Amino acid sequence: MYFTDTDPIARLLGTWSSDITIYSIILRLLLSLLLSALIGCERSNKRHSAGLRTFILACVGATLAVIADNYLIRTTQDSLPLLSAATIIAVAIIATSSILYSSKSQIKGLTTATALWATSVVGLALGAGYYTSALAGFLTIFFCLSVLPKLEKYLKDRSNHFEIHLELTDRYRLQDFITTLRKLGMLIDDIESNPAYANSGLAVYSISLTITKAELKKYQSHKEIIDALATLDYVSHIEEI
Repeated sequence: MYFTDTDPIARLLGTWSSDITIYSIILRLLLSLLLSALIGCERSNKRHSAGLRTFILACVGATLAVIADNYLIRTTQDSLPLLSAATIIAVAIIATSSILYSSKSQIKGLTTATALWATSVVGLALGAGYYTSALAGFLTIFFCLSVLPKLEKYLKDRSNHFEIHLELTDRYRLQDFITTLRKLGMLIDDIESNPAYANSGLAVYSISLTITKAELKKYQSHKEIIDALATLDYVSHIEEI
């Protein structure tokens, strides 16, 4: 018995959806197109590097690879899904290349890269006819991308640990800034000078902080702390990273 024989959606559609026919292939490709487009739209709406077309191509390509593998396995008795394995590796490589390291010592694109890989796995499931698993995977990915960022932002903003990107008008004012942080009740875990801004006239640093003062832990968010620090006359720019 094939797994698709126990798949609720496949049972609902009928046995034709579990076989490799022109109609089941079209159905799987259309579903792959639809689900990946929804995830791609969510990423494009937030202006991420991998957007609508990238997600569609990765997912549809994975779907086609599994369909081809299944056909080869049934017709040649070859038990190795080589195309599927090659596709998932290729998508992982492409996703990795979309990860960037910004001038503010911040990694960007990691979530989008992971989502691209995960969406290609949804494409694999669709290509194999595992409709219910693919739909569950899609809903999980979409939930993580569209709902969890708000919770993640809340947790980060209330964390005792955070990191800032700091631009000072004069590098000799760094000691004044450090003194201010200590008076506010913050422990400096690490300070790193940012070489990307060399010869810019600014002294730029990435600073890791830990909130130690009870009042700050209880009442102040990271934004409120940063807004207060931004009022210092020697601070050209400051933001959380």
